[in-house]
Amino acid sequence: MTTPTASSPAPKPLPGIGVSPGLVAGPVARMAPGIPEPAIETLDPARDLDKECERIAQAARTVKKRLELSAAEAKGEGRTLLETTAQMAADPTLTSSSQAMVRERRLVPERAVWEAAGTLCAMLESLGGYMAERTRDVQDVRDRIVAVLTDSPMPGIPHLPEPFVLVAKDLAPADTALLDPEKVVAFVTSEGGPTSHTAILARALGIPAIVGTGTDVTDALSDGDIVLIDGTKGTITLDPSEDALRRARELAQRVRVFNGDGATKDGHEVQLLANVGDGAAARSAAEAGAMGIGLFRTEFCFLDQPTEPTVEQQVEAYTQVLAAFPGKKVVVRTLDAGADKPLPFLTDATEENPALGVRAYRTTRRDPEVLDHQLEALARAEAATEAKVWVMAPMISTVEEARAFTDKARSYGLSTAGMMIEVPSAALMADAMFEHADFASVGTNDLTQYVMAADRLLSTLADLSTAWQPAVLRLIKTACDGAAPHGRPVGVCGEAAADPALAVVLVGLGVASLSMTARALPDVDAVLKSVTLEDCRRIAALAVGAPTAEEARTAVRAELPVLEELGL
Repeated sequence: MTTPTASSPAPKPLPGIGVSPGLVAGPVARMAPGIPEPAIETLDPARDLDKECERIAQAARTVKKRLELSAAEAKGEGRTLLETTAQMAADPTLTSSSQAMVRERRLVPERAVWEAAGTLCAMLESLGGYMAERTRDVQDVRDRIVAVLTDSPMPGIPHLPEPFVLVAKDLAPADTALLDPEKVVAFVTSEGGPTSHTAILARALGIPAIVGTGTDVTDALSDGDIVLIDGTKGTITLDPSEDALRRARELAQRVRVFNGDGATKDGHEVQLLANVGDGAAARSAAEAGAMGIGLFRTEFCFLDQPTEPTVEQQVEAYTQVLAAFPGKKVVVRTLDAGADKPLPFLTDATEENPALGVRAYRTTRRDPEVLDHQLEALARAEAATEAKVWVMAPMISTVEEARAFTDKARSYGLSTAGMMIEVPSAALMADAMFEHADFASVGTNDLTQYVMAADRLLSTLADLSTAWQPAVLRLIKTACDGAAPHGRPVGVCGEAAADPALAVVLVGLGVASLSMTARALPDVDAVLKSVTLEDCRRIAALAVGAPTAEEARTAVRAELPVLEELGL
């Protein structure tokens, strides 16, 4: 490795999609190649087919147990994703299909598992959306089962004595959930999109990350290469200058904290809230200074359940979250089941297009009692704590749905009832929606997906899958304008809220609260405190008036020099 001299040209950064902010440098450590594809071999006639089939079942049970043990050590969303992957290892579909290939074609078990997984992946890919992303989980489980069957090293993260930048073609959510920020200072992947589970986990862990580089970075970078990772701009600089390394070290030594006083420079309050999925995450958010919870994803309490949890079980889960914020607002989203979060007792995984199917609030069309049980449990949990519950339904699309949900919530004694704005119709009809809804929260991930007609999990469409798209920003402004005459607050709980530059734009559009991973609170707070409300409105107008997402982002960042000062 050579360090550029003052006269040598500056190294050209490799481009990617920045999904978790931060500027760090370190040596490259490439992810070990995955389990090689087993050869097409058949069993010796003397082998007992029943025993070979049982080996597959036992290997799947071993993988499930190991993932469950890892989940017990993980936190928050990481634990949930590991539990979900463990469920996939236990799914009888993969095991039974593999065993059928052993019996019918006498394939060796490892080859049978490989082919059965390939068939399952093809089916998931045909469904699109979140179901297509689950192919990465299937491949992860496949590799782990094959590793057990062949007594090979289990795939996973390298173990090195010194901190490093992890480079991989892709990362399974189960691998990302186990990353140690003390060891993995950043990661780069060739595949993945800005709202994939891997990207969301990176933000939750506070690890700078770049995804979707388009080319195989495991070929472009070698073990031991020193790289500078800018998770905000999405650039990878090989052999960075000493000045660049010095700046990265200085930024890494700065520690920002949030004191629970979200506001602009001139004192306009902006509630900075946290997204959580369980009691542990809620307690961590409270310790981080969050002013409340802007998104309690209740479905995370259901994901490992083959049947609907009882009302008593739900009361216990909800109480743990509410108890972390006595006297403060806790915005609770009712079940967002379907599409990206299938639940066996509520959703139909065989829908041709689950992202546009019977998901979220729409499940009440055939299973209304599930929502009734949830609202009953929430009311009881609120009565047992001092938190102020605001309940909202996801995927509200019509005024009739807004009225029906809010009426039902209030009938259970939940006095503050609102809706998610994820469907363009909800934003366009906001003026009528707010005749019934007490508040709304914009889910920018889904709203962007539906506005741009682009699967938010495809890295090839990452340029479309960003809330910087002026069309998305205009719809958010329409929603805020519709709420204003009614005096109703609009918040944002999608990934856009954690982007400090975009946070300024959202406040300028009329957004009253921003909910994000707790690790993003200090950065968003620092940037908001550098501008006045009038600055926010002026900068928002630049973004809304820009012709493209990139021009909107560039124009806004030019007005916020504090971003460079903070390394954002």
